[in-house]
Amino acid sequence: MNKEIRQKIIEVCDKKIAAKGDSVGISFYAFFENKNDNPVQLMEVATWWIQQHKLDHFEKAKKIRMMIADDL
Repeated sequence: MNKEIRQKIIEVCDKKIAAKGDSVGISFYAFFENKNDNPVQLMEVATWWIQQHKLDHFEKAKKIRMMIADDL
């Protein structure tokens, strides 16, 4: 995944954690608008989430943030 989407994932995770606390769950769909305007990027994130890391549909935002930050 490119740096732009990694930064967006971190920002979304930070907002969710700030609003709902450390135990808030998140799906990879949270990083995209309701309108699928970037299917290539959506598939990159889905591949990272599902195939590469074998994550559940919902994971803790704190965990995802840490994984993405470690990859930067």
